[in-house]
Amino acid sequence: MATKVASTKSPGKPVPKIKTGRIKVPKDREVPFGAITPAPVKQQELFMTSNWRVVRPVIDHEKCTRCFTCYIACPDSCWSYDEKAEKMEWNWKFCKGCQICIHECPADALKAVPELDFEDGVARLEKPF
Repeated sequence: MATKVASTKSPGKPVPKIKTGRIKVPKDREVPFGAITPAPVKQQELFMTSNWRVVRPVIDHEKCTRCFTCYIACPDSCWSYDEKAEKMEWNWKFCKGCQICIHECPADALKAVPELDFEDGVARLEKPF
């Protein structure tokens, strides 16, 4: 590890020497700027959302600026970027419906839509209990 010694002169007062250095990180463990890392190869099925999500985020691709704020803000990593289609994709299996992405979106491209408005929404019972 290379170490540099920094000091400045101050009239009448001794200044302590400050040691600064750099840590050499192996190439396979480097994290890109902004900590945007590729998603895992496999999804963890044990973390799928159950029947309790009340709303889901719906994206307006015309308004979306692809700023990745939804990707960064989502605590469950439910957003990804499709490079071929050049648009954001939402993973409904793991979204908890917390609406953080909706509130953080600077372009107002996301809105909360009730889960019951979708065919694949919450499970519906054919007969009551």
